[in-house]
Amino acid sequence: MSEPVLVFPDLVAEAPHVPRGIHSQTLYDGPDLRLVLFAFAPGEELSEHTAARPAVVHVLDGEGDAIVGGEPFALNPGTWFRMPAGTAHSIHARSPLRMALYLLPDVARPAAEGVGAAVEGEAGG
Repeated sequence: MSEPVLVFPDLVAEAPHVPRGIHSQTLYDGPDLRLVLFAFAPGEELSEHTAARPAVVHVLDGEGDAIVGGEPFALNPGTWFRMPAGTAHSIHARSPLRMALYLLPDVARPAAEGVGAAVEGEAGG
């Protein structure tokens, strides 16, 4: 049995603006991807944190500021960035802000890890 197609005709409409705080909702959580929509009230902030998986942030509307890997970026409608797993980042909303967060699978490279481990083991022995 194949997996059904999932369609959101208007992704922005799935995350209504909030009068205060930060609202998040998971729209999809599968083995290949997790999609979380965020709605920020003006002035709200996600303090610096990291994600265990690679992630993509796509600003749907609003304005804000982000610090990603120590670098400041302006957030505007259409801003898009990808972060490797473990990248420190924070987000501050200057206006009502809505964004999509895509958490990607952390694709390990077992063959490369095995080779690295063997080489390290030989060097230490």
